[in-house]
Amino acid sequence: MQRPANRRRWPRNEADCADIPLALAACAPPAPQAEEFRPGYRGVETILLDRDLVQLNVAMTGARDSADVEKYAECAAAQYTLIRDYGFARHLRTKVTEEGGVWSADAVYTISPTLPDGLAVIDATSTTAACKEAGIPTV
Repeated sequence: MQRPANRRRWPRNEADCADIPLALAACAPPAPQAEEFRPGYRGVETILLDRDLVQLNVAMTGARDSADVEKYAECAAAQYTLIRDYGFARHLRTKVTEEGGVWSADAVYTISPTLPDGLAVIDATSTTAACKEAGIPTV
């Protein structure tokens, strides 16, 4: 079977090929939009385990992952450190769970007036200020 003479074969040249990605992109479904982050902070429970050892239990909804609830606990620890008239906290451990959309963290920190040894040290003043700026509540 012979093709009609007036029928255009596409693409005719390299310039026509440049339009192919644009044409295909117009047919693609829109990219999914990330959900807006709307955390619901449900409060902090502080338990003084020893003179310089504190456990913080926090809960929140709307967390994107465990890092959000860990940050909430860190903010609470920083403010608690200031309340006790200390300047630094050192993170010891955090256990995070999620059940039915409610994220919980059980975190333990040491608090001290001077810079402690360790890698996970928190400057209470600057951390509390950063948390307030980010809209994360503290104790």
